[in-house]
Amino acid sequence: MLKAVKRVDRKSDYVWGGKSQEDRPASAEELIAAVSAHRRKRGRPAGSSAKEQIALRVDRDVLARFRAEGPGWQTRMNEALKDWLRAHRRRPGA
Repeated sequence: MLKAVKRVDRKSDYVWGGKSQEDRPASAEELIAAVSAHRRKRGRPAGSSAKEQIALRVDRDVLARFRAEGPGWQTRMNEALKDWLRAHRRRPGA
């Protein structure tokens, strides 16, 4: 592509010959759509409002064990806490 750009005469505007769609320059609408799509993909995905960010202190060995499993360790830690809650539900009248 760089070679093609260097071949373009700097004194005149680029004119598409209509032979290959791959050589066709993008229209203003296509460029705007591409930039908008790219911007939407950037950053962290929107989180659910069901979760709350906290500061939690845990033993180093516990944290090391969860992190050793690789990416997603926070989700696995959350699931472990949910499992504990299910196993320790309060019974009515207790």
